[in-house]
Amino acid sequence: MRGLCCAWIVGWIAVTAPVVAQARVLLQGFYWDVPSPAAGNPGEVWWWDRLAAQAQALRRSGFTAVWLPPVTKGASGGYSVGYDPFDDYDIGSRNQRGTVPTRYGTREQLMRCVAMLRAAGLDVYLDLVQNHRNGDPGDFQFRYKDAYGVEGRGRFPKYPYDFHPHVPQDPEVPLGDQEYQFGRDIAHVNGANGRIGRELKAAGDWLTRTLDVQGYRLDYVKGISARWLREFLNHGAMRGRFAIGEYYDGNLELVAGWVRDSMRNRVAAFDFPLRGLLHQMCAQNGQFDMRLLDGAGLVGRDPERAVTFVENHDTDRDSPVIKGKMLAYAYILTATGYPSVFYRDYSMEPGCYRLKPRLDRLLQVHEHLASGGQRTLWKDPDVFIFERTGGQRLLVGLSDDPSRSRTVTVPTGFGPRVRLRDYTGHMPDLQTDARGYLRVTLPVNRDGDGYVCYAPVMPWPRAVPVRPRWVTQEFHGAPDLDVPPIVADRWTVVGRIWPRPGHTITARLSCDAGVWHDRTHVVLELIGPGGHLASLVLRGRQQASRVLRARALRTGWHVWRARAHNLPSGSTALSCRLRVHYLAASTLITK
Repeated sequence: MRGLCCAWIVGWIAVTAPVVAQARVLLQGFYWDVPSPAAGNPGEVWWWDRLAAQAQALRRSGFTAVWLPPVTKGASGGYSVGYDPFDDYDIGSRNQRGTVPTRYGTREQLMRCVAMLRAAGLDVYLDLVQNHRNGDPGDFQFRYKDAYGVEGRGRFPKYPYDFHPHVPQDPEVPLGDQEYQFGRDIAHVNGANGRIGRELKAAGDWLTRTLDVQGYRLDYVKGISARWLREFLNHGAMRGRFAIGEYYDGNLELVAGWVRDSMRNRVAAFDFPLRGLLHQMCAQNGQFDMRLLDGAGLVGRDPERAVTFVENHDTDRDSPVIKGKMLAYAYILTATGYPSVFYRDYSMEPGCYRLKPRLDRLLQVHEHLASGGQRTLWKDPDVFIFERTGGQRLLVGLSDDPSRSRTVTVPTGFGPRVRLRDYTGHMPDLQTDARGYLRVTLPVNRDGDGYVCYAPVMPWPRAVPVRPRWVTQEFHGAPDLDVPPIVADRWTVVGRIWPRPGHTITARLSCDAGVWHDRTHVVLELIGPGGHLASLVLRGRQQASRVLRARALRTGWHVWRARAHNLPSGSTALSCRLRVHYLAASTLITK
């Protein structure tokens, strides 16, 4: 073992910026190649349904947001993980690339999943892949099916001069011409007349309104014009929503510079510099210098915009943390920043790493105890101890020593003779002395358990409350989208929802009434599991928008359908928008 050249940090080391949020934990809600009926696993549950069924339990465990994988149809169809995006307006709703559903499920299952996550009080973040497109026949031209399945008539076709290298590189691309090519490289700014950049903004707005999400994970931002990305995040429904950039680099100056200078603090970023240190800490079998954690990573520079993590879908395949992973999670779930937990680490399902029982304890510590600023109390080659200064305070000790426990005495902010409990359950209760100092023993770091979390004794555990959130989801009907327009004298299914019984559903139907005459009218109906629930009629030119209210009676799919009557001569269909506000059911079980 190395020498114990200890160093007491006598003064307070204050955090100079507010943390991104208190008591927030993100779950990365997927991993690479999750099992799917669309990918050769016919007996598996669709992923959107798997997440929806866990929504209430995830919130009670302490998660506050879920990051979904890319939701649009990929070039490899049902086998696509989502990072080979094909059609911006196909979210599991059109028969393209050999499948209707994506790897994760259908459009209806996706919308239900988002609504049920919101009903559990969770925020939902979409993974947006805006750097490239895949699946053209080799000519940089993309054609899509329309609402009727007709090839080549879908919205947002793409052409060679929408992509590099047919046009010069865009301005403010971090990697410039050195970026990796993951597909047809989008020219967000320099594409022909800037069309593709504008259309991507429109597609993002449509997707946000369709699902009602609260934020985004931005894939491979090193290859995207920061100028365009700033415009995208301030456009339409994206304006003001949370965003995390994947600037995949261990260089702190580059990551922090992209957040501060390129994106002008509009986004947060995953803390790859810190993750690199945590990987070393877990891999070096006690030879890592724990002093390096003091002020490390983006979280040490800008905690307000740092999303800390131990593993994700890429690192799990390329450079995974093999052993002692809990020590790294103990750090990110108690320190400042916005921590993210990897689904495969957390879940008890087959093929996952089953850390849930140990992570649940840390999630409770994060939920109830870890708040305020952070100050370092002790650091030496094997031990790092810090204190969170909010609430009743929290003392966190980490040791990477795999062969022996460590005992040190540190000054605390708890005050004199305060009884403290280690809420990890690793060590016994302690009490500060007459000066407020604490003699603390850190356990041997076996399998990553070399950590303690001390706070004043209080009733434990405390339940995390579930505060339901309503969603406002939209269905846009048009010939070139995935929902067809309303036609004359025949019912068109506009969409389906999964509301909670006993609660009111509010819907506004808006139609293009520019060609109507006085006898034109549109009927909208809501059909529940037990039959007809409510209807409304839009009549004449002066009534192109109207609100319907109904109460859900049973759990199950509720179908919106509409039809038109007496359309003017030459008119065969009406574009429409149905905006629905409702509280989703908390279960997938029909009643």
